[in-house]
Amino acid sequence: MKKKTFSKLLIGLFAVAVVATGCSSGGSGSKAPEKKVVEGVPDNIAKDDQVKIMVVRKIGGDDHTAQFLAGAKQEGTSMGFTVDTFSANGDTAKFHDAISQALEKDYDGFIISHGDDAATVEDVKKITAKGIPVVAFDSNPELANVQGVTLTSQDDENLAKLALTQMNDELKGQGKIVYLWVDGFPPMVRRNAVYKEFMTANSGIQEIERFGIASADTSVQTQNAVAAMLTKHKKGEISAIFATWDAFAIGAARAVKEAGRDEIKIYGIDVSNADLQMMQEDKSPWVSTAAVDPKVIGQVDVRMLVKKIAGEEVPQTYDLAATLITQDKLKTASESVNMVNLAKVMPGWGESDAFEEPWMKNLKEAYAK
Repeated sequence: MKKKTFSKLLIGLFAVAVVATGCSSGGSGSKAPEKKVVEGVPDNIAKDDQVKIMVVRKIGGDDHTAQFLAGAKQEGTSMGFTVDTFSANGDTAKFHDAISQALEKDYDGFIISHGDDAATVEDVKKITAKGIPVVAFDSNPELANVQGVTLTSQDDENLAKLALTQMNDELKGQGKIVYLWVDGFPPMVRRNAVYKEFMTANSGIQEIERFGIASADTSVQTQNAVAAMLTKHKKGEISAIFATWDAFAIGAARAVKEAGRDEIKIYGIDVSNADLQMMQEDKSPWVSTAAVDPKVIGQVDVRMLVKKIAGEEVPQTYDLAATLITQDKLKTASESVNMVNLAKVMPGWGESDAFEEPWMKNLKEAYAK
């Protein structure tokens, strides 16, 4: 009994130590490289002993999150900065607690991702009240009105338009569809606005079902829901599924394939390695997805934040351009396509020089040596 009690005590002390150092199962820190003197760097950056950036993301546990955080960390460290990351894996309390804890440390800037609630606005106001700049991605739209904040988004309107136009073209303007969507998230609200306009303008497309759940196991719950829904509709009664999130598309694709309903095509939004793999499977129903490279989002967000730290002008809002990825394009590749080699079939994918200043390139060259 004494050994078990002692072991529990050690585990408890270790957990406290982990929290105290700002790391957790959902976060990671980076060791700062030795400071270098580089010509042409803004004074605010040059005089700082070590620029430190904190990235806090509400959602997690998915490939998109991993690539977003990796892009942010890679971009920052390539310029000699320290970048710490934390993913709350959908836990609202952990998300806000992570921001509060980080605020007690000496970070020069924050990137907040998917902070969709009113409490995020209050958190961010506390950060900016200390004179610390913030870039918020896919977060509460009210943040665009907070001084010191830049709100970035995927171009959700264009993402929805690309996916819906492709679906409409392939259905030749006629068909019955299932709409997978969930309210309450800024990106979903924007995508839904486009969907409503599309449905008004295209009377030949008829919605027969709609549902969606955002949870820790969204794809599993979606798969179960779609499988149950398919039993209510005979073959030929559903032409397509429009999924406003790749977690929806993954679950739907599994259910459709398992049911042998190869007449149903899936049109999605967002992309990851898992998504690309699924789209390339034999008889995959997932025929297209509109997306922005999550790694590029992380990179661009860091550049904008660093410009803010440097005292340079940055717009209050910025949308990252979307691309349509089709199954037909993927099939033209001579090898399996993933996020790394996707650019071979989608020229320009994974590349962006947005907000990359000459002095940033100088820093990258210096720290690459």
